[in-house]
Amino acid sequence: MERISFQNTPDGLYNGLYAMGNYLDKIGLDKQLQYLVDYRVSQINECAFCLDMHFKEAIAAGESTVRLSMLSAWRDSDRFSEKEAVILRYAEALTSLPNNNIDEDIYGPMKKHFDDNEIAAWTLAIVRINCWNRLMKAFKTKAGEYKVGQFA
Repeated sequence: MERISFQNTPDGLYNGLYAMGNYLDKIGLDKQLQYLVDYRVSQINECAFCLDMHFKEAIAAGESTVRLSMLSAWRDSDRFSEKEAVILRYAEALTSLPNNNIDEDIYGPMKKHFDDNEIAAWTLAIVRINCWNRLMKAFKTKAGEYKVGQFA
């Protein structure tokens, strides 16, 4: 049962997360790649609300259901580019931080595909989706009824 509905949280509670999203949009972070990262992190965190939302948003933006269905096994699929694999590995490591160090075998490949500003932005994006996942899980936000663009 839902503990605190999205609409009944204290006024301004999500403002910082919205501001982060606006910042990431403003600097032009690759939206398609962000959908993959958001969906993968939400899989790891088992956040039903976020899985519903990010699946629908990714599909609406042109992502394939095949790739989304394989995302949890991206290492065993040839459907993800090297760049996507690098950011997915980084996202998984940051999400499961107590079990991982962000060593050079994870961080180094990021330098091949992203400059320092992009790595900083991707790190913020990953931290942001982890925060959203934790809030939605703590509040048991009802999943399954998300409409594309609902929070635009």
